[in-house]
Amino acid sequence: MNTPLTHSLAARYYTDPAVFEAERNGLLARSWQFAGHASQLENPGDYFAFEMAGENLFSIKGRDGEIRTFYNVCQHRAHQLVTGEGTTRVVVCPYHAWTYELTGQLRAGPNLNSVQGFDKSKVCLTEIRTEVFLGFIFVNLDAEARPMDDWFPGARSELESFVPNWADLKPLEWVEIPENCNWKVSVENYSECYHCSLNHPTFATGVIKPETYDIQPQGYCLRHTTECNALDQMTYDINSGFENNGKYSSWFLWPMFSFQVYPGNILNTYHWRAVDAGHVVVWRGWYSVRGEDNETVRRLAVQDRATTVEEDIHLVESVQRGLKSRGYVPGPLVVDPSCGVNSEHSILHLQKWMREAADRDLAAAGT
Repeated sequence: MNTPLTHSLAARYYTDPAVFEAERNGLLARSWQFAGHASQLENPGDYFAFEMAGENLFSIKGRDGEIRTFYNVCQHRAHQLVTGEGTTRVVVCPYHAWTYELTGQLRAGPNLNSVQGFDKSKVCLTEIRTEVFLGFIFVNLDAEARPMDDWFPGARSELESFVPNWADLKPLEWVEIPENCNWKVSVENYSECYHCSLNHPTFATGVIKPETYDIQPQGYCLRHTTECNALDQMTYDINSGFENNGKYSSWFLWPMFSFQVYPGNILNTYHWRAVDAGHVVVWRGWYSVRGEDNETVRRLAVQDRATTVEEDIHLVESVQRGLKSRGYVPGPLVVDPSCGVNSEHSILHLQKWMREAADRDLAAAGT
């Protein structure tokens, strides 16, 4: 039985600055976004600053071992508190030396005792929802957001099965990849393998077995599964000693993060940072035990950057240029009821989430 005809999203969703601005104030502020890795905050007082949804934020480890995230703004006269990464006993504003505990509570400030009726116990940095998910720090500006396990059911336990040594892993390297396209174009490209055999020969012959590739939704997670290629055709040694060493799996967490496990239980990630309607930065993350140099991971990262990543840059930037053409009329999605590698059923789900979020955000913005 064939599925109903569904056309791809109108070009406006990818090119209109008003759509992007509505998303930045809506979807991107109300969803779980990657901040960093817990190993960046090993000791009390360790912190790093980052940008998300147009806001400057910072995560910091407390003396109680808790990782908290705050808006990077002093509650006195709005100076930003920290830059980059580092470690500190307390958070001191560079403007007037208002000083905050690692919990965000105001500790002291010059001459505060002269202010009649001032109660410093009522002043605290504005905290943001933070979860540590298998060592990865995620934040959500929506104080009422449901937990990540509700958004992505089953993902945590499945990842623990594929990466049983996750607690020992630290970032080996993050590769920064600027792309001249809308974030949704890049995410869509990642979320289907309809284009893989034609455009990714190394990935399609040296990593996965395309005829077994499938993608299915699990809550707001798109779950990629496939058998790996014949072991004598793999482009690297996959013998890791773990149970799932001969499989490839991926967990795309809507809207901008993905865990991938390559054959050999090699953990790698994608995370996206939307810049504006026509630009996004993608980071490819690679991980090893204790962050120590690992020849297999390094070689795979080099191979990936030179092949799949480079190939995808050309694809997504060409799509973005095409979306601006007056001649573009959105075509039908190829949705095969039996799913599989030559089906865009994953894009059907993804574009439904995109359309619902953008329409809701545009309505809220009155656009």
